[in-house]
Amino acid sequence: MTAKTMEKGVTPEKIMQLGLGFWASKVFLSAVELHVFDALAKAPLNAEELCKQLSISTRSHLDFLDALVVLGLLNRENGKYSNGAEAAEFLVSDKPTYIGGFFEMVNRRLYPSWGGLTEALRSGTPQNEAKDTDSKELFSKLYQDPERLRLFLGSMTGISRGPASAIATKFPWKNYKTFADIGTAQGGLATTIAAQHEHLKGIGFDLAEVKPVFEEYVMQNRLQDRLKFQPGDFFKDELPQVEVVVMGHILHDWNLEEKRMLVKKAFNALPSGGAFVVYDTMIDNDRSQNLTGLLMSLNMLIETPGGFDYTIAECESWMKEAGFKEIHFEPLIGPHTMAIAIKS
Repeated sequence: MTAKTMEKGVTPEKIMQLGLGFWASKVFLSAVELHVFDALAKAPLNAEELCKQLSISTRSHLDFLDALVVLGLLNRENGKYSNGAEAAEFLVSDKPTYIGGFFEMVNRRLYPSWGGLTEALRSGTPQNEAKDTDSKELFSKLYQDPERLRLFLGSMTGISRGPASAIATKFPWKNYKTFADIGTAQGGLATTIAAQHEHLKGIGFDLAEVKPVFEEYVMQNRLQDRLKFQPGDFFKDELPQVEVVVMGHILHDWNLEEKRMLVKKAFNALPSGGAFVVYDTMIDNDRSQNLTGLLMSLNMLIETPGGFDYTIAECESWMKEAGFKEIHFEPLIGPHTMAIAIKS
């Protein structure tokens, strides 16, 4: 740096952090993949004990573990490591609050695919399994591989856990008796809502391959009496006839024409007074605040041929176009926003 630059107080530190941000990200993702947080769930361990339990080399093991300490994920005291508060709550796999499944998917699928962002920006084409195909074929291929299917469905539970809890609290469920979670995946949203509202009966709607994973998860949560799976393709089939239709992390997968079609299908499925609930990392109308929404939209560039995240105003316009009159938006946890549209 020049003396003049130093006088201005301008440093390249922020640029360095941005450019090397993937270092810290990959340390975290590898820790999830190696089950570091599961290993420390029962009791603190020293570095050698952890290496043995995780089957990792002792070369640079202290750098790896101490980096997790600096990142705030682990604590270190008297030479022994333990989970930090957030890791203990959200990264231990046998806890109902576990969100690590999402990051397992990020590590295996999104992390390599994002290496192709420059090419995606140049070509406008996906850089993952959807390369040279369309979104519908992507999901069909993904769902045909049992291991990848379970990984993907579990990841959807992880990313939806916070918003699902907020929706279960903020939406007036007492006014309704039935709901359907469209593109339900493992059933994370449906089980969260049903667990908090014992009067509700719900449907998980997704491709037929999802059924055993959904039913297993619902049974683990002891909700099989009130939650049922309905196989279907929302591009080919009509949506379930219920009082509340929910779409979470669905609309952003598809192009503009497909988004409008799905919103209209929800309108047609609902009775008068029924509600359509959409949640996504919606971009603020000024496009200047919700960085996660903008990055998620770039993720749709990486993942799909036509998908994109959208602003609150855009969502409202599609709902009005479909026939909804009463529409309002509520912030959820973090970058997520919930839209509620009532069919009058």
